[in-house]
Amino acid sequence: MEIVIASKNKGKIKEIRHFFSNSLLPQNIREIKWLSFEDFVGFPDVDEGSESFTENAKLKAQQIAEFTGKTALADDSGLEVDALGGNPGVTSSRYAGPDSTDEKNRKKLLSELREISSIKKRCARFKCVMVLYSLGNDFINISEGVCEGKIGFTETGENGFGYDSIFIPDGFDKTMAELSNSEKNGISHRGKALEGLAKFLKSKTNAEKNILTGEQND
Repeated sequence: MEIVIASKNKGKIKEIRHFFSNSLLPQNIREIKWLSFEDFVGFPDVDEGSESFTENAKLKAQQIAEFTGKTALADDSGLEVDALGGNPGVTSSRYAGPDSTDEKNRKKLLSELREISSIKKRCARFKCVMVLYSLGNDFINISEGVCEGKIGFTETGENGFGYDSIFIPDGFDKTMAELSNSEKNGISHRGKALEGLAKFLKSKTNAEKNILTGEQND
């Protein structure tokens, strides 16, 4: 079984592949081949014009499924900071402008919070909506995940991407980028959404694989 990850973000691709390599998952789930943009020529960029994580994820999954002819998995995720009215939200990946990079986005966010000296007032959360789309069967699974935490004052850690190095998840005294992959999958917004996806995949018997491949019953 092959599923295309509808993203060019190598950090996301790595996390998804690592999650589904877990030896505790059934063998047929671990044997899924997770394809990426590197397996296709001309893999398109998908415009994210919606103000909704769900609608953006649906758009990406559908367009990549139609481009590749395979079942596609897309996620739209972002960081919501209470002190900034929920921003950057759906604009998380492009918060610093058209030429945004992860580093520029983090620096802008830290700059906007520079007057807030109390960690208790720097509440934030990561949100993720993950959509699995199959040609002929449309949106066959939508799963969501949330991770609550605080925004730190400096960047710390190297095992992550995006805002991981400034986000301190509740229950920890270190940033998301300082956690191991196993720790991160256990509490992260994407990890929780992936758990929902895994439950869906495990619920499908071999006789129901046509749901994932887009094949029709005789």
